[in-house]
Amino acid sequence: MPSKPKKLNTTDLDAFEAARDIGAEILQSIKDMKAGKGKVVVPVAIEAREATGLSQSQFADLLGVSVRTLQGWEQGRKQPSGAARTLLAIARTNPKAVLAVSSQL
Repeated sequence: MPSKPKKLNTTDLDAFEAARDIGAEILQSIKDMKAGKGKVVVPVAIEAREATGLSQSQFADLLGVSVRTLQGWEQGRKQPSGAARTLLAIARTNPKAVLAVSSQL
């Protein structure tokens, strides 16, 4: 398990920022992306909803949450609870099962 990064005090932070070459960092990032080293991370909530083929409002109704909560999960602003994470994992891996249950509700 990775450890938490140490917070820098103001002096150390100023020294770190003064030593940075932002232009070089941006160019290196562009080179990495062109070389295919970049990675797009799609939140589980988006993968689960897209697997079911439902709209945000339909999927939120299915999960019993508000559209705003679902949007928070999809945008990474909020994290789903344990039960919601489990349901999202099921929806992502077996969307037919979730859709079958939803038709019985």
